[in-house]
Amino acid sequence: MTSEPTTSPPPAAPPPAQAPAQAPTAGSRPVRTWAVEDLPALDFDPLLLELLHDEPVARIRLPFGADHEAWLVTRYDDVRAVTSDPRFSRTALLERQVTGMTGHMVASKAALNYADPPYHTQLRKAVTKAFTGQSTKRLRPLAQATTDRLLDAMERAGRPADLMRHLHGPLPMAVVCDLLGIPEEDRAELASWPDLILSSGPGPESSRAAKAQIHGYISRLLEQRGAEPSDDLAGVLAESLAEGRVDVDEAVSLAMAILISGAHAVRNNSANMVYLLLTRPDLTARLRAEPELLPQAVDELLRWIPHRNGVGLPRIALEDVEVGGVLIRAGEAVYASYLAANRDPEVFEDPHTVDFDRTGVGHVSFGHGPHHCMGAMLTRMESEVMLSTLLTRYPELRLAGRPEDTVFQSKGLIRGPKELWVTW
Repeated sequence: MTSEPTTSPPPAAPPPAQAPAQAPTAGSRPVRTWAVEDLPALDFDPLLLELLHDEPVARIRLPFGADHEAWLVTRYDDVRAVTSDPRFSRTALLERQVTGMTGHMVASKAALNYADPPYHTQLRKAVTKAFTGQSTKRLRPLAQATTDRLLDAMERAGRPADLMRHLHGPLPMAVVCDLLGIPEEDRAELASWPDLILSSGPGPESSRAAKAQIHGYISRLLEQRGAEPSDDLAGVLAESLAEGRVDVDEAVSLAMAILISGAHAVRNNSANMVYLLLTRPDLTARLRAEPELLPQAVDELLRWIPHRNGVGLPRIALEDVEVGGVLIRAGEAVYASYLAANRDPEVFEDPHTVDFDRTGVGHVSFGHGPHHCMGAMLTRMESEVMLSTLLTRYPELRLAGRPEDTVFQSKGLIRGPKELWVTW
């Protein structure tokens, strides 16, 4: 009888090498059609919430240019990455057809919105002197005096009163006109133009006509400042123009952007704040009892309020970049939602609650990276002046009807009440 051999069996063949995991790309993702419809009052966009939680880097089509597609990022970290990474370009937008919110270009091609560093940095330097803390401090008493005068007129007109007509419309326009140095007698002429430009409703012809009128007016104002220097924003721009740091189109586009966004965005968002406070008596009572809390409260309201419809301008990837585990190819458009980022539960505890005691990570309502809003300090100041004056002056301030009776504007790129009727 012979024994079995005692040698060990040959080693098993190694498993085949695994190919590295491939990040999902555009072709592997379903495309969402985002109609960006008008939402009730301050309701948050349900699609943004869904994508934030379930598909934070998603493919979308917007109402215009629907034959094109874009990426949309919604998480806080991804939004900050895209908006600060030089591999994502605004200038490249001028060479691309991109799905969008409107059928016309809202901003001038010479504007900051379409600039990348270092050119963008050069343009901002032409106006930053007008946006210092000292400038905001100079404008605050003017804003307070204008607020008091507007509310005096509102009281003379009697109750109930539309705060949009008496306060939220005229005050931001007055402040931005004070900033620019626009004389009182010209301000009524300017009042309606920002609404025509920042709307998807009236259409491209009305928008273009309004932009042409503002362009002509500001060109004349800069010529005047060139002959008669001053320390207002028009004077700062005229100085930059004379020194060759910007050309005429650049100077005018900078002034237009500040005038339009400053008047329009602050008007709507300050009204949103008042509407929210008047529908949340617990929040109003807290601010009346602790007025020193107001700056922190304004910041929380800026975080929480969905102050725009949809998204702003996208960026174009200049090379392949991975974001949130998804590969974005060179040439593809990427939108970043600051609204969704402000509700990211990974960053903000209980993000859908208004919490005046919230501290920690800052919101991105004023953007992030090179395109962070220069007027952030000014916007905060105006909101503080309006809220503090209303709360102090009118202990019984309240909506004149039911909250659901407040009509919000339709088809605006910035959300806000069309009318805000109150009594006191």
